[in-house]
Amino acid sequence: MERHDRTIDEAGITTAEYAVGTAAGAGFAGLLYTLLTGAFGDQLLERLFKHVMGLLGI
Repeated sequence: MERHDRTIDEAGITTAEYAVGTAAGAGFAGLLYTLLTGAFGDQLLERLFKHVMGLLGI
């Protein structure tokens, strides 16, 4: 019986874990957006494009 009671008491933990994961994901997305929309993002995308074109022989 004790195990059953413990399971009911911890039922909200999963919701809290999803909330923390969602907040972390939103923060990471915001960081990526900030980096990629600035000068750093422009340089990164330009280098990536040139590298891919070089691999393709174009």
